[in-house]
Amino acid sequence: MSSAVRLLPVAIVSLVFGFAGAWLFAMSGLASNSVREYMLAHPEILPEMAENYQRAEAAKRLGDLSGEVERPFPGAVLGNPDGKVTLVEFSDYGCGFCRESVADVKALLAENPDARVVMREWPIFQGDSEAAARMALAAARQGKYAAFHDAMFAAGQPSPATIEAAAKAAGLDMAAAREFAASPAATFELQKNIDLARKLGFEGTPSWVAGEAVFSGAVGRDRLIEALEAARKGA
Repeated sequence: MSSAVRLLPVAIVSLVFGFAGAWLFAMSGLASNSVREYMLAHPEILPEMAENYQRAEAAKRLGDLSGEVERPFPGAVLGNPDGKVTLVEFSDYGCGFCRESVADVKALLAENPDARVVMREWPIFQGDSEAAARMALAAARQGKYAAFHDAMFAAGQPSPATIEAAAKAAGLDMAAAREFAASPAATFELQKNIDLARKLGFEGTPSWVAGEAVFSGAVGRDRLIEALEAARKGA
């Protein structure tokens, strides 16, 4: 099941509660007559109210985690490693929507040379997603993360054959890569990403953090650029 499909029920429930809460408040007598009359006359504002509520809750969850979330595993960065503005992506090589987002991230970085994308390996799909994530961390250790990242997504679904091919295409020292991929250090990093994703309330991949914005899905280049610009202004 795709990450977007798994996220849909959560989004629907959140939206329903947002609508219901706003509507009940308006009808309860707690709101002023003018507020109730305005909401009755303009029900189209309810989705916006629900969205704003969800954004506020996401920012609250981010709280003191932002520094940790933006601190990359050494080498697991796309774009300018010393970039002044940061986008964080929680990603899985088995995720089709993550694959769709590769071109959007490339376009964002091409237009923003002062930006970096901190990649957090979060293998939540069954199969060989975790093996691919471990090899990605090994590639980061060798300073070849971007090459492996691109080759792995281009190779299709993770499997022993595609992971091996992507690692060789990236020019990894295979013996050293296999050793690190199986190491406690790689396990620790993956568990840390699982914990961060849980604390941020993420349900699927890709998921993103930019400044105080926390959101999920293959949202497209424009939404990513918008989030990056907001993070830049807030820096």
